[in-house]
Amino acid sequence: MIVERTENPQWLSNAYLVADVERGTGVLIDGNEDVDPLIDIAEREGITITHYLVTHPHVDHVAGVTEARARAGNPPLVAHAETAAELDDEVEILMADGDKLDAKGIEVEAIYTPGHAPGHLAFLIDGTDVFTADVLFKGTVGGTASPGAAGFEALKGSVMRLMELPPETRVHPGHKEPTTVGEQWADNPFVRIWRGIDATGEEQVTVWDRPATLKLWAPDYDGGNKAWIVFGDSGEETIVGGSQVVRG
Repeated sequence: MIVERTENPQWLSNAYLVADVERGTGVLIDGNEDVDPLIDIAEREGITITHYLVTHPHVDHVAGVTEARARAGNPPLVAHAETAAELDDEVEILMADGDKLDAKGIEVEAIYTPGHAPGHLAFLIDGTDVFTADVLFKGTVGGTASPGAAGFEALKGSVMRLMELPPETRVHPGHKEPTTVGEQWADNPFVRIWRGIDATGEEQVTVWDRPATLKLWAPDYDGGNKAWIVFGDSGEETIVGGSQVVRG
């Protein structure tokens, strides 16, 4: 099996081609307005795209899907029902947690990973590679403040569920380079706190003109930071981009 990735230079979002070269079949995962190089590879290697998988409906992960799908021969679109409701294209195959799909010899298992976006799925391919989109990154996790997000506890549960996969499982995120479950288990600062290895912070900050406690200031994929905060006026926990936090 081969995995090829493109990264959009503006959003830094990833799209993927996963293919079995011997069988001559493959799937595309997500859109980022830069899928053409992946289709070029498929055409050069004689790979037929059997399905187009979509992890969640945020624009940096679905941009250009319609055009890329047409160029790839209009393979069926695959997504969770909540994601399907947000897409312009018709989703022909709905997947929910634990559902499996035989993509002409490539096994796709859906793992429902709510918290960051409605209908968010991770896709486990052949039991060895998991495509986590905006739930799990190399140095952090996705935010929980976007419209439709299921919230902090849901995202925490999704991340820790992915941590139950074998440590050698390769992780292909929606942003940044690949990692493994084992690396995330050992090094991800959110996971380390949730495992009870590290302690949370207590710095007092302001977010959206509201007082909050900064529990964790973690590195983000774009050179910035993700912040785990607790609002002082409501006790609500959330994860936001570092640019939303006023420190000092």
